[in-house]
Amino acid sequence: MSMERRIREKLMLALDPVRLDVINESELHAGHRSSPGTGESHFRVLVVSEKMRGKSRLERHRMVNEALADELRSGVHALAIKAYAPGEDILP
Repeated sequence: MSMERRIREKLMLALDPVRLDVINESELHAGHRSSPGTGESHFRVLVVSEKMRGKSRLERHRMVNEALADELRSGVHALAIKAYAPGEDILP
């Protein structure tokens, strides 16, 4: 199973989002010194979930990081997170 799919499945189970975008940006980092060269190391996530309501930005990021703890230990080098509750303005 691809890393992108693992990320998607874990976040779906943990956060029950109404919107989930998982974007593999690994090709943008190919050749960088710290890039492992796997093609599955750098991701951007946008998650909109009721579970984010009332949580600080830090708490929201921790929720995502906890859901993806195994992936962060075993191959994901960088994870950019945008996390919102339904009805909040999604920033670019």
